[in-house]
Amino acid sequence: MSSASFDETAAAEAQAAMDGLAKPPGSLGRLESLAVWLAGVQGRAKPRVDNPRVIVFAGDHGVARDEAVSPYPPEVTATMVRTFAEGRAAVAVLARQAGAALEVVDVGVRGLDQPVEGVVRARVAPGTLNLARGPAMTPGQRDAAIAAGRRAALRAAADGVDLLALGEMGIGNTTPASALTARLLGVPASMVVGPGTGLDAEGVRHKATVVQRALDRNGPRDPMGALADLGGFEIAALVGCMLEASSQRIPILLDGFIVGAAALVAVRHRPELARALMPATASAEPGHRAVIEALGTPAPLLDWGLRLGEASGAALLIPACRSASALLHEMATLAEVLAG
Repeated sequence: MSSASFDETAAAEAQAAMDGLAKPPGSLGRLESLAVWLAGVQGRAKPRVDNPRVIVFAGDHGVARDEAVSPYPPEVTATMVRTFAEGRAAVAVLARQAGAALEVVDVGVRGLDQPVEGVVRARVAPGTLNLARGPAMTPGQRDAAIAAGRRAALRAAADGVDLLALGEMGIGNTTPASALTARLLGVPASMVVGPGTGLDAEGVRHKATVVQRALDRNGPRDPMGALADLGGFEIAALVGCMLEASSQRIPILLDGFIVGAAALVAVRHRPELARALMPATASAEPGHRAVIEALGTPAPLLDWGLRLGEASGAALLIPACRSASALLHEMATLAEVLAG
């Protein structure tokens, strides 16, 4: 059976082709299943990764401004966005190494009142409100951020992009990601809150208390309602980008916990979308494992202790996707080898 997000026929043809290559069946492990996944999402038995793109959505959070949930001040978001645009951030380096274009989208960064060269301007507002005290976004703001993500996916499709690696930037955004995860999975804050970018044990306890205050407001539990209530602009933009990219048959590499939380919203909204997603990296955040289990996707391919975000883990998986695709195009078949 095929869906808008996955072509079972193309995947089966890719699997048969992979099994017929000059190697023992399954001997290339998850590289083989990666090729089959690419085929299913792209809808062609011989997928290609010729034009990958990394997209990073950036936004600020009222909870970071008011509640001290991060060891870094909110002003760092704007500083890092400028560093992305200058090509000097980790994800910029990794995208170049992977041969991927990098697009940075400002959907709500405080301090970027004027356009920044190299940054797509799609601002909804200069940061969300404090989710611990009330809704972080209005429904209209949520929809505007989702639309910004959809536009990013449409730009990618128009440019012939055949693989997307998605990431985010926003000081404190493990807090809304934790709140969304807890709300959608029906678990307490203590089960999903972690150190983020380096909180100590006391900081984690404080952050869990802040997230629990947000949960105790008893806001909406449907995915889009919860997104407006708890999420950030960059998380909503990620949701929109995933929804549109899957419709455009573009495979999506997920970065860590925050992108995973956005994926949870998107999949709860449109379950078949899960087939278009591949988690790149296992996050140190305790909520990430629960997110992956809820998504029903394969386990993350990398487990290197990454906790930077920025799409750094997703960018690292692009070369593996190139290799998986190349096997189906360039490797000899067993029949060819035996025929001499």
